[in-house]
Amino acid sequence: MSDAQGVRDRVARLFSAVLNLDVPSTDTDLFETGALDSLAFVDLLLQLELEFGVTTAAEDLEVDNFRSIAHIADFVIARSGAVASERPAVRLATKH
Repeated sequence: MSDAQGVRDRVARLFSAVLNLDVPSTDTDLFETGALDSLAFVDLLLQLELEFGVTTAAEDLEVDNFRSIAHIADFVIARSGAVASERPAVRLATKH
């Protein structure tokens, strides 16, 4: 698996496991389908920071950076070097 594919997989897991959004493919347009509304978008930015250590500046808030899982993964790679610094995958709450 390529590093970029690994980041795409991690972003896809964020959508399904944390944001509870089913996205059919990494190329699905998240805005056209309505998957990302304003609340989900803010939550996505928070989750990207928690998962990858990516902070987003105002100038980064271009629609194309977040149009699809593939675009988000490219953004994460460009902003954080996420491929080089493997952080733990999505942390799911578990019952003890």
